Amino acid sequence: MTIFSGGQNICGVSIGVLCLDSKFPKPPGHIKNPSGLGFTVLYETVKGATVKQLLSNPTTEFIEPFIQAARFLEAEGVRAITGSCGFLALFQKELCEAVDIPVFASSLVQLPMVYQLTGAKAPVGVLTASQNSLTRKHFDAVGAGDIPVVIKGMEGYREFNEVIIEAQRNQMDVSLIESEVLSAASELYKNNPSIRAIVLECTDMPPYAHQIQKTLGLPVFDLITLATMVHSTILRQPYSGFMPRGEESD
Repeated sequence: MTIFSGGQNICGVSIGVLCLDSKFPKPPGHIKNPSGLGFTVLYETVKGATVKQLLSNPTTEFIEPFIQAARFLEAEGVRAITGSCGFLALFQKELCEAVDIPVFASSLVQLPMVYQLTGAKAPVGVLTASQNSLTRKHFDAVGAGDIPVVIKGMEGYREFNEVIIEAQRNQMDVSLIESEVLSAASELYKNNPSIRAIVLECTDMPPYAHQIQKTLGLPVFDLITLATMVHSTILRQPYSGFMPRGEESD
């Protein structure tokens, strides 16, 4: 007989997601679209916390509701916690200290690994929602302060800024967003041809990661690649396969 302790309203969730409050469309590949994910998720939205607020005014008061949301997700039984915006990197330490399960607040957590994977000979390309808002503090917070990076932001791309950053409307031209993200990625590579990999800071970019890779021919890392890896480590599965026939012994 196996007896489980219970105590959760929903069972069998791998990754908990701390969500900003946004209403624009999230295509498959976005962490807030579970239909495109290879792991189970539970969401907790921090009401009133917007992308623009996190980018422009990330005060210590801003993080407290996220800490409470992280504790709720932990109590609900998730095995690890992430966020719906890469700029939550700034609070990686505070979120980790608030719970007893793994936290990867941002895709930027991958930067040291990506740098080593690509030979530690060239800077890592970082494509971000806002280059002006992405500071040294964000990199320091995820242990990447010493990693050489080159950064390209989405400043100047109208659809991305009006819908995702400024929240001027909820309607979004997905094809135009894809074109803008590809244009920014291409410019990043054109200006920095030595880069050997790209990390997408923004959670709104993974839906277009395959097109970025097709265009540039580089490895592309994002929150989904990180979440998939974390999921595989917190819920290890037995391997299937076979071995060559051996000899039986008495």
